[in-house]
Amino acid sequence: MRRNRSTMLAAAAAGALALLTLTACGGSSDGDSDDAAKPAQKPAASAFVKVADSSLGRILVDDSGRTLYGFTKDKPGASKCDADCIAVWPALTSAKDVQAGTGAKAALLKETKLGEGAEQATYGDWPLYYYVGDATPGDVNGQGLDGEWFVIAADGKLIKKAV
Repeated sequence: MRRNRSTMLAAAAAGALALLTLTACGGSSDGDSDDAAKPAQKPAASAFVKVADSSLGRILVDDSGRTLYGFTKDKPGASKCDADCIAVWPALTSAKDVQAGTGAKAALLKETKLGEGAEQATYGDWPLYYYVGDATPGDVNGQGLDGEWFVIAADGKLIKKAV
C-alpha cells in the first residue's frame, strides 16, 4: 500500500506541474487579468537590444545575447501576459529607455509603462519577453510554444518557422 500511495502522489505532483506549465504559458488563460504585465523581477537600470545570427536567422537579443520573444495575444504596444505568464516569460524591463544596439532599428524600439516605474521594451508592435527555458545566450527553446510565442526578427516581425 505504501508503494502505491507514493506512486499516486508522484503522479499527482507531475499532473499539477503540467497544468501549471500550460496555464503559465498562455495555453488556458485569455491573459486579460488585472495584473497583466507586472514585472517579475526588478528592472535593470538600462538595457540594450541588438540583432544576432541564430538557427532561425537574424533575431533580436538583449545585450547578453539572450533571445527575445513576442506573444501573439499581445496588442500593439500593450502586453496581455498576466502574472502567471510573466513567471515563465519574464518581460524585458528597464528603469530607463531601452537602447538599440548593433543591427537593431532604433525606430522600431519603444517602451510601454508597467507597474512600479518599470518600462517593458517593445520592438515593432511586440512587447519583448525572455523564456525561462533558454539556459544560454542564443537558445531558442521558446520558439513556437503553444503556437503563441515566437522569436522576433530584425525587421520587428515574428519568425513563425520551426526550429
